[in-house]
Amino acid sequence: MTQRTTTSAMGATEWAMLIALSILWGGSFFFNGVAVRELPSLTIVWLRVAIGFAGLLVILRASGERMPTEPRALVALLGLGLFNNVIPFTLIVWGQHRIPSGLAAILNATTPLFGALAAHLLTRDEKLTPLKITGIAIGFAGVALLVGVDALSGLGTGVAGEAACIAAAIAYALAAIYARRFRRMGVTPLATATGQVGASTFLLLPLVLIVDQPWTLPMPHAATWAAMLGAGLLATSVAFILYFRIIASSGATNALLVTFLVPLSAILLGALLLHEALLPRHFAGMALIGLGLAFIDGRLPRRLLQRDWRARSVA
Repeated sequence: MTQRTTTSAMGATEWAMLIALSILWGGSFFFNGVAVRELPSLTIVWLRVAIGFAGLLVILRASGERMPTEPRALVALLGLGLFNNVIPFTLIVWGQHRIPSGLAAILNATTPLFGALAAHLLTRDEKLTPLKITGIAIGFAGVALLVGVDALSGLGTGVAGEAACIAAAIAYALAAIYARRFRRMGVTPLATATGQVGASTFLLLPLVLIVDQPWTLPMPHAATWAAMLGAGLLATSVAFILYFRIIASSGATNALLVTFLVPLSAILLGALLLHEALLPRHFAGMALIGLGLAFIDGRLPRRLLQRDWRARSVA
């Protein structure tokens, strides 16, 4: 199958999917906040991917699609599950025990930086441009302001935790580049999502059994199970379908921009659902993130430059 050349500019459909994805992954903070009251971290991660895998299998069958059976595709899905879920999930959980969550969110927002660099070095059609570099820098600054620059005050005090979160960001970036191959192999975004979440479920199971020993835990309450269903079916099943569709249609670099929007979605959901206060820095951070995304997309800055050039020519 011939691979379609990806474009740096996303259309309205891709932007809508990216925003929806950020809301789903931003909402996972609420689900996790409920679940951590009764369950240890690795058990939460495993339940999330296991429930997500079950949901994706139902969607896959209902759509009439099938999982690939070729050994090459199955091995590739195993590798994707390792780098897109198992390694980063474990590193982030481990890192967040050592550094504040705000700092972890800022470090996670380095994912587009690593993704853009990896795409520039490893692909032919996702090269860095001055507009893209500027946009990524502005977007990262917006995330830092949104989360709170005071979170950076702890930078350097928990080096191991910081390194773990940065390593997780690198793993996400490499996984996004790696996921481009499935379109070439004829594997649909839905089958890719199902396969990598399934691989993650089986890879994480031994770790959960050894570390958490979930059979020793008391039975969680209904609210915890509801939270895990939300995390599994919404923040995993539906979210990964959107994620791999964005990669297939617009490239890895654009898909990774969701890490700029996730903190924004989490804060807006907190304001809407939990009546949390929105501070001036939140609005400033939103504006910077929007400006950064506009530069990465490239169309608006180019139009403004062309308009300015035409105005000068007429003058």
